[in-house]
Amino acid sequence: MQDNSAVNALVELLNDHKGQEVVLMDLRQNNNWTDFFIIATASSKAHMEGMERHLKDYCRGNEIEILGSSRRDPEDEWRLIDLGWVVVHLMTAPTRDFYDLERLWSYASKSSSSSQSSSSSS
Repeated sequence: MQDNSAVNALVELLNDHKGQEVVLMDLRQNNNWTDFFIIATASSKAHMEGMERHLKDYCRGNEIEILGSSRRDPEDEWRLIDLGWVVVHLMTAPTRDFYDLERLWSYASKSSSSSQSSSSSS
């Protein structure tokens, strides 16, 4: 298990690479297979691929083991990166709305990053 500074660094990385509506969900209270979810919306599939690449590069450079990730398919609108103690979900907006992980895991405490959300409001 990593410390909280590592999970906060991952959230910041996604914000730095223009992830939208980045949410950190603390699952430790009711879950024994992972501690956190990080969910971020990508503006396009290419954007999602870029965020995934930056995240994996960061993990490799900081000795954070990547246990698995979803297969790359050009049609995928959801990428999952499993770090064990945290699972990162990168999704397009329609996919995020459809699966609504925040509602599904509603018992978890959440912290949102609003650095990108203001750019999407009209």
